[in-house]
Amino acid sequence: MDNTMPILLVPGLVSSPRIFAPVVPALWRFGPVTVANHIRDDHMGAIARRILAEAPPRFALAGHSMGGYIAFEIMRQAPDRVAKLALINTQARADTPEASERRRGMLARARSGDFRGVLDELFPGFVHPSRRGDAGLRQLVHDMGDDVGVEGFIRQQTAVISRPDSRPTLAWIKCPTLVLTGDEDHTIPNSLSVEMANGIPGAKLVILPNCGHLPQPEQPQATANALVEWLRN
Repeated sequence: MDNTMPILLVPGLVSSPRIFAPVVPALWRFGPVTVANHIRDDHMGAIARRILAEAPPRFALAGHSMGGYIAFEIMRQAPDRVAKLALINTQARADTPEASERRRGMLARARSGDFRGVLDELFPGFVHPSRRGDAGLRQLVHDMGDDVGVEGFIRQQTAVISRPDSRPTLAWIKCPTLVLTGDEDHTIPNSLSVEMANGIPGAKLVILPNCGHLPQPEQPQATANALVEWLRN
């Protein structure tokens, strides 16, 4: 009897399928793995609708960073289709006015031709402080920026700015849920992961040591182990 479950992975802001490459080999034993395309629309509702239209009837859903915001929207639109939920280095809160203003500044710079400069500005907050000199991780961020492109980045940031506050809906999540974060995430502090885990009934919280905002390439084995346990249980 086939007990496999399709697995749908949703990358974060200015991230592409490359971000999940270190952990996919550990996941595909549990079912077919798909990485969602989240660069085609500029509103969370539209992004989620398009992903759902292309997704299997029922699936395990893992969202990283912005992918977590999309996962919350998928849960609002089609909760019965999500068998398991993993929220990776993300948060349930809406943007603050200050964060939105920073995003608008990045949008203006990207439009004016300084997209690479925006990526370099984001990089130190993406990784553990000990990895800020890691040329491989910096190249990964540049490569994913090339994958997403300036227009895709603009659509993503526009969607992120207008996203709703998902905290009121945390208690509605009934499927098995993993909340995964790094001990030194300087983009989305892990206190916001603790907040999500406390708000979702039965959620399991995992905080990875020596890890920033990109656990898949920073701590691939520990990240894969946590996701495998989530899929098994």
